Amino acid sequence: MSRLGLYHGGMITTPRRGALVISLDFELDWGVRDTLSLNGGYRDNLLGAREVVPKLLALFDRFEIAATWATVGFLFAATREELLAASPAVKPQYHDLRLDPYRAEIGDDERSDPLHYAASLIELIAAQPRQELATHTFSHYYCLEPGQTKEAFQADLEAAIKVAAARGVRLRSIVFPRNQLNPDYLEVIKASGIDCYRGTEPGRLYRPAAGAEQSLPRRALRLLDSYLNLTGPNLVRWEAVRQANGLCNVASSRFLRPYRRRLEHFRWRRVVKAMEAAAKEGAIYHLWWHPHNFGVDQEANLAVLERLLKVFTDLRERYGMESLSMAEVCDRVNAC
Repeated sequence: MSRLGLYHGGMITTPRRGALVISLDFELDWGVRDTLSLNGGYRDNLLGAREVVPKLLALFDRFEIAATWATVGFLFAATREELLAASPAVKPQYHDLRLDPYRAEIGDDERSDPLHYAASLIELIAAQPRQELATHTFSHYYCLEPGQTKEAFQADLEAAIKVAAARGVRLRSIVFPRNQLNPDYLEVIKASGIDCYRGTEPGRLYRPAAGAEQSLPRRALRLLDSYLNLTGPNLVRWEAVRQANGLCNVASSRFLRPYRRRLEHFRWRRVVKAMEAAAKEGAIYHLWWHPHNFGVDQEANLAVLERLLKVFTDLRERYGMESLSMAEVCDRVNAC
């Protein structure tokens, strides 16, 4: 049987090489504005994210790494006027008003407000080879929160597609903010022309849920799972990617948490063992994080990533492991 996938015995085979998928949730303040104040310490993370983006691109270029940048649509706008003009007429009516991004106070443009605009960084990403610009919805839309509707989600998605198209970007992949995957909305995604989405890891710990359902014990167990093997490697099997509705679910395997010196040994072992398993078993290992996770302690965080990419390079040489974006995984599966 071919390792790349061919017809065999009247059946369609799937790819058999391992793959590393990296996706980044690029959101700046739009992703944390309801939980963290700009007057607090996290402002340094968000400002640092702007420095991290070109550094990540340089690392990806050096190691020939494809990546998917799931970007909040608001960030595509260069000015307040452009953002307002692109905004949909139908907006989510969240019961919790803190979630409503349209109530946020923002500046006039990227120069005056670097935490709510990022057109220059998006242009930088788009200019680099095999860097997929995907959507993180237009407004960092919460698909499971009370008050929002399918109609509002559809309007939001249409706005995201339109504002990206104005920059010459065709969106093919979506990552749901806070991983709030709403199965009822997959038909909207399919109809919009988007091909794939990032599902969550299997198991109850990672089941999509509204914010009110994210209990402290559940969060604590997810944190512990980043350092100790509670749920296994969470590899994605090629045959599980293509869904009955025609979409591709390139599910996540692991959130790459920021550097913590005392815990680094455990985090490193957790990620590397799973990556090695994916290479040996011909499966997908999907790492994700936010650029702002690396916004402080940049040197340490980027050094760890560089070491991980060196491990990947070794696995590529030994087992033929590949680096693929989410859209490339979808293309690979659909070609089989």
